[in-house]
Amino acid sequence: MTATPARHAALRTLSAIGEGVLADHALETEAHDLSRRDRAWTQELVYGTLRLQGRLDHILSQIARGEIDADVRNILRLGVYQLLEMRSVPSYAAVSESVELAKPVRKRAAGYVNGVLQKLVRERERIVFPNFDADPIAWLTTWGSHPEWLVRRWIGAYGIPATRDIVEADNQRPPLYVHTLGAFDDAAAALTGAGITFESVSGVPESMRLVEATPHEALVAARLIVQDPAASLVTRYFSVDAGMLVADLCAAPGGKTAALATSSPAPAYILAGDVAPVRARRVAATVHRLGLSSVGVVTADARRPPVESVDAVLLDAPCTGTGTLRRHPDARWRVKEEHLATLVPLQAELIDAAARIVRPDGVLVYATCSLEAEENEAQVTAFLARHGEFRTEASGSVDARFLDANGWLRVLPHVHGFDGVFAARLRRG
Repeated sequence: MTATPARHAALRTLSAIGEGVLADHALETEAHDLSRRDRAWTQELVYGTLRLQGRLDHILSQIARGEIDADVRNILRLGVYQLLEMRSVPSYAAVSESVELAKPVRKRAAGYVNGVLQKLVRERERIVFPNFDADPIAWLTTWGSHPEWLVRRWIGAYGIPATRDIVEADNQRPPLYVHTLGAFDDAAAALTGAGITFESVSGVPESMRLVEATPHEALVAARLIVQDPAASLVTRYFSVDAGMLVADLCAAPGGKTAALATSSPAPAYILAGDVAPVRARRVAATVHRLGLSSVGVVTADARRPPVESVDAVLLDAPCTGTGTLRRHPDARWRVKEEHLATLVPLQAELIDAAARIVRPDGVLVYATCSLEAEENEAQVTAFLARHGEFRTEASGSVDARFLDANGWLRVLPHVHGFDGVFAARLRRG
């Protein structure tokens, strides 16, 4: 017997992630030869294992002895996840396939994996976790499967009950959302005609939740982009006027660019840039696929914008991404608290550079997908202190439930059910 190609792909994907490759890129590389069904199964296994990695490792700490090397630990994580979370996988298959995965790794690895997983099958009722009331941090890092540094930060910022809600929201499999380009009714009719079931999203008129469909099926059937409602809210909050010249300075992968270009009213032209050539090519591919003639794409560093003067700027700044951990579960283990020391000064440099190209009476929207105050309200407050020529301006295009007391966009996973985002709309005097 040999392990299935899907399980081999899952192990290779986890190994690549461990070497620093982003999860979506690793999965695309390692699972590209699989059937569409097997790719979906592999993604569920990989993303689920990453999402619950802290929980799985806590379980392994109670049933596995000795030092465990990286490959064997990944095999065990995959096996434990299948045993406890994937009801469609029989226990014997989860164990036997994991054993097969371990055979080429090292001598006696297969026997070790078999022993650990068989012990879990026998003794799963004996696995214990910290009590939430007695030690909420321990519970949130083990059962909740989040890094301790982030749990402590969120408790300080949001309190213990809300942090638990955020963690539980992060550990849910994210729904598949799409943003309709053009008339919602046209997209709805096209999806219905293709037999694809969907639901509208309250408060986000351009968004749909697909009930049973793959992204490929939806994109073939209608003019759409795959996009969380939180990201759709950023472009709605931007609220550009017809005929504007717009710069989207950190545009990859291009979803917000496409949403802006097809909004109503729409800007006259969007210059979309990204610092990395490979990321700029992703934007260009999106623009080409959708036939967006009003968009130009350049490779450019947003600290030195590729244009001198525009009516409006969207700066979707690089950030820790702590608002998107359910959708990018590898990020919770990749991002470290010390990254803030690099990102916060970079964000300040980027927003200052963006401000220089905004014409008088023009608009600057600063956005992140972070839940961290230093990257959000503190960053904007510091910018306004440096730039008296800018002021906060509310956007009347977004439902009030998504706005804070300053008129800034604030979407929270545990409150709204979407990814977490922040945006501030700033008008130059």
